[in-house]
Amino acid sequence: MLFKKNFTRETKNGVQMGNGTIAFQGVKLNVHCFAFDGVLIDTGAKSLEMEFHNFFHELELDQVVITHFHEDHTGCAAYLQKEYSLPIYMSDIKLEYCKRKADYPMYRKWFWGKRPPFHAEKIGKTFTSRTATWDVIETPGHAIDHLAFLNRETGQLFTGDLYCQEKTKVTLREESIPTIMESLAKVLAYDFEEVFCCHAGYLKEGRKALERKLNYLQELDGKIIKLYEQGTPAGKISETLFPKKYPIIYFSSGEWDSLHIVNSIINEHKKSSLSS
Repeated sequence: MLFKKNFTRETKNGVQMGNGTIAFQGVKLNVHCFAFDGVLIDTGAKSLEMEFHNFFHELELDQVVITHFHEDHTGCAAYLQKEYSLPIYMSDIKLEYCKRKADYPMYRKWFWGKRPPFHAEKIGKTFTSRTATWDVIETPGHAIDHLAFLNRETGQLFTGDLYCQEKTKVTLREESIPTIMESLAKVLAYDFEEVFCCHAGYLKEGRKALERKLNYLQELDGKIIKLYEQGTPAGKISETLFPKKYPIIYFSSGEWDSLHIVNSIINEHKKSSLSS
């Protein structure tokens, strides 16, 4: 398959950023990893390993921390472990999963490659780098094991896939919008301004960006519940609120879809209604 790949790097306020991009048939995806104070945050995708090689080689690293188990964030973990003998830390929820060959749909293997097994260790509630202490913040919703990392000394927050974009239009089937809203509220209780997102990159006014995303999701939540309570089927709600059909919906055979946003909000609403 003819994939177009690209890699760029830049530095923002001491954080070294590597960004790999891969495109095919109208679908363009990218992923960042970040390095600061001897810490590498996420590893990029296996399909972009050659593009990330020089970036990794020029860094002075002591450890790797992983925001979540998805293959675009862990694809080069095995390489880093083998070539540089770096310790890797992540949530314990997916430690065993990452020790095995990756199991995910073929289209994701086409884009991101086949993530090799690697051995990580359980991360604590904090960790230290050369000059800083970092908070490890549990932020599930996009993935069950999702974490964010806050450098207490610099006030820089690394959010993995918690942000991605302000106005979410499609999600993975297993994602939960209500849980993402809880995670956004949780990180907003911390003291930070700058945000580094693994897909959007550097957000100078990161706090405001996360606040806007939370507000958008809260308003969306209200609209979906109102339509549901009026008797509107989930499919019709999705068509009404998300009329555009994005290429990733078709390419992923529905693993990504706007309908999943609607269903996650309705399902949580049903649970809340039963428990009240």
